[in-house]
Formats: sequence, structure tokens, C-alpha cells
Amino acid sequence: MPVTTRPGGRSARVRAAVHRAVQDLVADGQPEALTLPAIAARAGVHPTTLYRRWGSLADLLGEVATSRFSGDVVVPDTGSLRGDLARWANDVATDLADPDVVALMRANVGAGPGGGYVCVSDRQEQLAAMLEREQSRGGRVPTVDRAADALLGPLYYRAVFTGGPTGPEWVRDLVDGLLCRQ
Repeated sequence: MPVTTRPGGRSARVRAAVHRAVQDLVADGQPEALTLPAIAARAGVHPTTLYRRWGSLADLLGEVATSRFSGDVVVPDTGSLRGDLARWANDVATDLADPDVVALMRANVGAGPGGGYVCVSDRQEQLAAMLEREQSRGGRVPTVDRAADALLGPLYYRAVFTGGPTGPEWVRDLVDGLLCRQ
């Protein structure tokens, strides 16, 4: 008899409650209060549930961030790499303007090694998709690392450290700088 897992059910409710508790505690702005027992209390579950399922705060934060940062920004197809990158970078900037997003990123970075990667891995995959599409059209493209350094670096730096403006003109300048230096 094949083993099947139930879609939804208690496991899904616990996961949703725990994710919501993490997001609420992160939004409260008190990083020292972000502990597995505090998250369990907020979610209405026993702390052993969290230790058994996630093992560590870093693992739990990574899962919450992965679910939050995956799929919110769509890879555009404007017909040109410049247009795709400008629209995409504007969407990323809009996402990063949300204080709850920045708080979750900071919590992940503070949770330990690899915490920051989960906040950008989906974005790097999106960049790779746009660059590969342009290359298949015969266009000249920078490497994914170069594009990430030129676009994500400044976007995330402003979001996390300075809160400086990231309007459409500033984003276009980033894209132009990347594409002019190929």
C-alpha cells in the first residue's frame, strides 16, 4: 500500500502558524526575542515541535525566507535585456521597500552562515533566466555574478543599510552601468 501525505492537515496548519509567528516577531523589531521557544509560544505549539521539524532557528528562518522570497518577483520578457533588467530591478526594489522584508533579511543574515544566501538565491536564478534568454537571442550578456554585483548589490545595500531612494531612474542607471561595461 503506497504511503501518501495529506495535503493540508495539521502539519500544514502548524507550518502556517509557525511562519506567521516568525513574521510577526520579526516585524516587532526585537531580534533578541526571536527564539524557537518564543516562536512556538506565538504559534501555539510546543517548542519540541520546532526543534523536531526545523532543528535550529537558522533552519526555520531559512525556510520562512525561502517561502517569502520565492516567486514574488516575476521574470519579465519585454523583448530586450535592458527592458527586462530595468523592470525586474524595479520590482525587486519595490519588494525591498517593505520593512517586513528587510527585517526578515536581517534576521536571516544574523542567524548564521548561509542566512543571507536564501534571501538572494531566487533573485540570482531570475537573473540567470533573463541572461540565458538574451544569450539565446544572440545578445551579449554579462555573467550572473557580474549582474548580481551590479544590480542586487546596490539594491540590497540600500534596503538593508541606508534606506536610500531606489526609484526608477536610479534603477535604470544601475542597468545602464551594467550593460555599458560588458
